[in-house]
Amino acid sequence: MNIDFNKNNNGLVPAIIQDAITKSVLMLGYMNQEAFDKTVATKKVTFFSRTKNRLWTKGEESGNVLHLFDYKLDCDKDTLLISVNPEGPTCHKGTDTCWAEENRASFGFLSTLEQVIEERKNSANGDSSYVASLFEKGINKIAQKVGEEAVEVVIEAKDDNDELFLNESADLLFHYLILLQAKGFKLNDIVDVLKSRH
Repeated sequence: MNIDFNKNNNGLVPAIIQDAITKSVLMLGYMNQEAFDKTVATKKVTFFSRTKNRLWTKGEESGNVLHLFDYKLDCDKDTLLISVNPEGPTCHKGTDTCWAEENRASFGFLSTLEQVIEERKNSANGDSSYVASLFEKGINKIAQKVGEEAVEVVIEAKDDNDELFLNESADLLFHYLILLQAKGFKLNDIVDVLKSRH
C-alpha cells in the first residue's frame, strides 16, 4: 500500500476509525509509517500520538483496544479508513464514539421507519394514523396482521408477479416492525441474536 506520509510534511496521515459491523465512525487518529506497520503486524490499532510524541496503541492502558478488521486508502493516498472490532468504548471519556454517539447499527430508511412507528406508538391516543390504530387494538391484532401478510407473501412467491411479491413483502416487513415495537424490541435486538448465532 503506497501511503503518502509526506504529503503534509509531518509524516502523518489521518486514520478514520470505523466499526466493521455497524459502520459507525468511532474516532479520528493519526498514523505514521511505523504506527501503520505495527497496526498491521499486531492487528491492534496503533497511532502516533502528537501529544505524547510516540506510538500509542489504543487501549494500552484502558484495555479498550481496537482490533483491526480491514483498511483502505483514499483516492489521494493520504487518508486511511481503518475498519475495526472495538473492545469496549472507544473514547477516553467512556462513550462508544468520540462524538458521544451510541455505536449501534443503522439500517438507513428502515431505522427512519422504526422511528416513525415509535412516534406513532407513543402518540396513539388521539393519533388517527393506521399505525396508532393498530397499537390501540393491541398485540393480538398486530400479530394477526403479521400472520396475514406472511401468508400473502407465500402466495405471491409462488406466482410470477414480482411487483405483487415485493409489495406484499414490504407489507410484511412493515407489520413485523410494528410487532417488534409492540413487544418492546427493535431491529437491533434481532441483529444481536443473529450475531450471537454467527
